[in-house]
This record gives sequence, structure tokens and C-alpha cells, in this order.
Amino acid sequence: MKVNSNSSPMAQMQSVQTQFTEKISKEEAQALKEQVMQNVSAIANNSFGTQVRLRSNSSDFMQAYEEFQSFLKDIGYNGKNIAELSQDEAAKLVSEDGFFGIEKTAQRISDFVIQGANEDAQKFRAGREGVLQGYEMAQEMWGGELPEISQKTLQSALESIDKAMYDLGFSILNKEA
Repeated sequence: MKVNSNSSPMAQMQSVQTQFTEKISKEEAQALKEQVMQNVSAIANNSFGTQVRLRSNSSDFMQAYEEFQSFLKDIGYNGKNIAELSQDEAAKLVSEDGFFGIEKTAQRISDFVIQGANEDAQKFRAGREGVLQGYEMAQEMWGGELPEISQKTLQSALESIDKAMYDLGFSILNKEA
């Protein structure tokens, strides 16, 4: 799956198949890992992209608005329409306590990975990798280094994921690789 800026982020995600009662083959495990990475990558890419668009004064904001409506609802944003925000209102949303601020955005990203991993080391690693891929994709869309808010959000999300993995006794590195 490739993340496409012309479709809804949630439409891009594939249903992750779970098999709790039977062993799966190495190929099935790899396919599951890929699904998790792609889904997390789509969420992270769109989360970072939202921060970037709110901080920019780009002329393509209205196009991005259409794309993010479904995403905003899915992540629980019930505030004023993004396209109708004043500069001050947008600044409040990305402020320290704002809905799209560093900690709240990082928390949504890390919660998605942690809950999706369901205490499975492979899924944790795949989710963590998906966050990094989503960040890279957002950076490519931006055309260079993302703003500091996005960099700090990435750092905070990874710290939360890493802590959850550590608390469960998992290493970030796949020792089987």
C-alpha cells in the first residue's frame, strides 16, 4: 500500500488480520508485519502532515482540508473547521496544550502503536518502523526538514513506544534479523 495524498487516511489503512488460535507461517508473519507498518505509517504521515499544514500559510491549504476531514474526525478532533481557523486559533491548536500540540499528537501516535501491538514484540517493532516511515513521507511532502514541532512530536512518540517496549521486556532491535 502506498500512502496517497489524494485519498482519506483511514481509507488507506488495510484491515490487519489476526490469528490468535493457530500458528502462522513465516510468510504470513511477514505479511502481518507489513500491514501493521503500512497502517501506522499512514497515521503518522497524516498526523505530522496536519501539524505542518496548520503551521504553514501555503496556498494549497484548501486542497489539504478536503483530504483531512475524515482523518480529523477519526482522531477525535471536533473543533472548528480547519480551513476557517484564524492564525491565532491555529496557533492555539498547535500550542503546548492544543489538540495538535506535541504531546497530544505524540500520544495519539504512540497509543495507536501500543494498542495495535497488543504486547507483541514484532508488532511493536513494525509499528515503530511505520511511525518513522510516516515521518519520512511527511518530510518528503514538505520538501525538506519538517518544522521543530514535528521533530519533537516524533521524538516524544518514539520515546513512549520505546518505554512501552522496555516495560514489556522487548528490545527495539529485532534479534532475529
